[in-house]
Amino acid sequence: MAMQFYASPEQVQRDRSEYARKGIARGRSAVVLTYEGGILLVAENITTLRKISEIYDKIGFAAVGRYNEFENLRRAGVRMADLNGYSYDRRDVTGRGLANAYTQTLGAIFTETQKPYEVEICVAQVGSSPETDELYRITYDGSVMDEPGFMAMGGQAEAISNVLRERHDTAADLPAALALAAEALGSVGGENGATRQLTTKQLEVAVLDRRRKGRAFRRIAGAALSTLLEGGQDVPEKELGDVDAAPPSPATDKPTVSAASEEDAKDKPATSKAAEPKDPAEPADGVNGDGS
Repeated sequence: MAMQFYASPEQVQRDRSEYARKGIARGRSAVVLTYEGGILLVAENITTLRKISEIYDKIGFAAVGRYNEFENLRRAGVRMADLNGYSYDRRDVTGRGLANAYTQTLGAIFTETQKPYEVEICVAQVGSSPETDELYRITYDGSVMDEPGFMAMGGQAEAISNVLRERHDTAADLPAALALAAEALGSVGGENGATRQLTTKQLEVAVLDRRRKGRAFRRIAGAALSTLLEGGQDVPEKELGDVDAAPPSPATDKPTVSAASEEDAKDKPATSKAAEPKDPAEPADGVNGDGS
């Protein structure tokens, strides 16, 4: 009988950590930072799959790593937020509560399963001012950190964070914050260490707008994104994008008769009520059948 090799728990944890970190580093980066009008979420993304999404009224979600894994986490967070908001009150749904739930889930996966999740996520909640904004970074092993106004995930996150650390300003407007995020993402990944100029087709951008009532999440794309990247200040409010589309409501004029029934009715000759034979047991008009 062959003997199985022994690996200490410490070695197993180190191997899992190294495996997850390498998987996350292979992906493209994402940046989350606060600015005067809210929280900006920017990810380098050339696909139609979304790294940035809405969780609840004032809460956004950004992730890097394996798409199928962080998409499962996003959907679970949406279900949890909707259930708590419906059962109690919408104010009871907080970014801190969601971050704690993600911490427990990722921690259990990391310690109890053979393969850890290769993901790193951010839960962002916009407040009434930049000082009250909340950014939570949750890593593959369930660790959670409260970030001070900005963070970078995936790829060469440390180099990107250095750019943000030098120039981040909570009083900046949206064009300035977007320019900084695009410059930070483009500061790595070029040939021989050269910087890159990222275009609208390479970026996925959204904001949590603190001035909006209700759902604060808004996507920015197309002409509005191009204008902001060029430093434009005159983008109309209505062109800055809107929340993710909700499922279409059911049609109010839904037919109650099938098409087959309508065709059968057309084929049959029209008959008047006077020509139809009367049932002898049927009472006459205006008579209830009991003599009244």
